[in-house]
Amino acid sequence: MTITGGDTERLSFDELVTSSERRLLRLALMLTGGVHGAEDLVQTVLARAHRRWDRIGALDQPDAYLSKMVVNEFLSWRRLLKNQEVPLADLPEAPTGDDIGTRHAQRDAAWRLLAGLPRQQRAVLVLRFYEDLPDDEIAAILGCSQVTVRSNASRGLANLRANLPTSDKDH
Repeated sequence: MTITGGDTERLSFDELVTSSERRLLRLALMLTGGVHGAEDLVQTVLARAHRRWDRIGALDQPDAYLSKMVVNEFLSWRRLLKNQEVPLADLPEAPTGDDIGTRHAQRDAAWRLLAGLPRQQRAVLVLRFYEDLPDDEIAAILGCSQVTVRSNASRGLANLRANLPTSDKDH
């Protein structure tokens, strides 16, 4: 059911979940690197959001707030769960003429590199390159300055470059 107020229209919790769930899952997948972790992350965020829906639903952009909640929950999970697992995820791929084994090996290597980054650098890179957000929006989501965002992005990219296999650095 849609709630209307004045000249603005607000979505119900169910409508917002229906319209945003896939996008939130993709964001969580990029952050966690695993389908199950992404599903758990989004479920946790949606459960919290449901309890506070009166406040969240009244925001101008409740879907953006849910994205911020996903990132913040991921960052808090990473603080709490210090394990040495390297998550790998299966992302849908467009068919190409390349060898499927080579594509899988490259994707797995990319996931390993991304998973090896500190959580803040990983969040910045995912928000910048996957979500295509500008630095000011990333800073607002992470609760830091734009300088910190740029610094984390620079360090994250430097870490990725430094850890590339030597055969990939030449290309």
